[in-house]
Amino acid sequence: MNRTLTAILGVAAIGAAGLAAAQAPSFFRIGTGGTAGTYYPIGGLIANAISNPPGSRPCEEGGSCGVPGLIASALSANGSVANVNAISGGALESGFSQSDVATWAQTGTGIWADREPVETLRAIANLYPETIHLVASADSGIDSVDDLAGKTVSLDEPGSGTLVDARIILEAYGLSEDDVDAQFLKPDQAAERMRDGAMDAFFFVGGFPAGAIAELASQDDIVLVPIDGEQAAEITGEYTFFAEDVVPAGTYEGVAEDVTTLSVGAQWITSADQPDQLIYDITAALWNDNTRKLLDSGHQKGREITVETALDGIGIPLHPGAARFYEEQGMDISGMSAE
Repeated sequence: MNRTLTAILGVAAIGAAGLAAAQAPSFFRIGTGGTAGTYYPIGGLIANAISNPPGSRPCEEGGSCGVPGLIASALSANGSVANVNAISGGALESGFSQSDVATWAQTGTGIWADREPVETLRAIANLYPETIHLVASADSGIDSVDDLAGKTVSLDEPGSGTLVDARIILEAYGLSEDDVDAQFLKPDQAAERMRDGAMDAFFFVGGFPAGAIAELASQDDIVLVPIDGEQAAEITGEYTFFAEDVVPAGTYEGVAEDVTTLSVGAQWITSADQPDQLIYDITAALWNDNTRKLLDSGHQKGREITVETALDGIGIPLHPGAARFYEEQGMDISGMSAE
């Protein structure tokens, strides 16, 4: 083989290697919740929005407006606590968490007081309010939280933020797990038990309308139990992550009146170990105009995910990449850095 041909082949090989490297995909996982809840479909929408696999058309040519070369995926998981643990252990790049759970975990307070704090936990964005649903069978005779005493009640599965909040609510009403026949099931499993007459009530925290509850209400008569009054005021006074919320009449079949309850913020969190530029690019993709279209058309709660509320209720430091994006938008991030 002559020298000229060898040189040409060498240059071609280098070029091909460079192209392959440029097209090598990177992966970014988003831990969500059970498939019957709100985290999972919202996670799918966001994963789709921030992805731009190798070979995709660029945004300006009508292609994906995600991060070039990124393949994001939404994974069904056990919810807030499990997602925090997975991020801390490196099993997930990011995940969704209730605002209360994320703050307790990062600061080593609340339910994390006896555990090592996850000091590297960082926020990408606040997403939407998560409504606390207390669903009861119409035949159970349950009209208030007080009525749960002696009833079969699912508090959601271990590792979920719902379980944390259910315990706080029971305590505010002078109850504990010992006062109820406590079960620890996912909402779709609890709803199935209720259809079979084996479950009186269950807690679920998530954006409305929740698929498992909507399906249940279409087949059986349910009661959406209010969480209000003095006890609710005590909860919001002690735990600043909670806020009053209202489920509008007609959200679920057979629920003909507005129901007052509580909510916490759903937040997208990650680790400080994730590269600054990657999180900057992901944050920019989240708030791209094309993502706005996906969120508005993909799920009712998607319409509540706005850049104007992206910093609401965040009690942990912003990831530096996300902080840089918001600062460039002229948003006030004072007090939200890790320093």
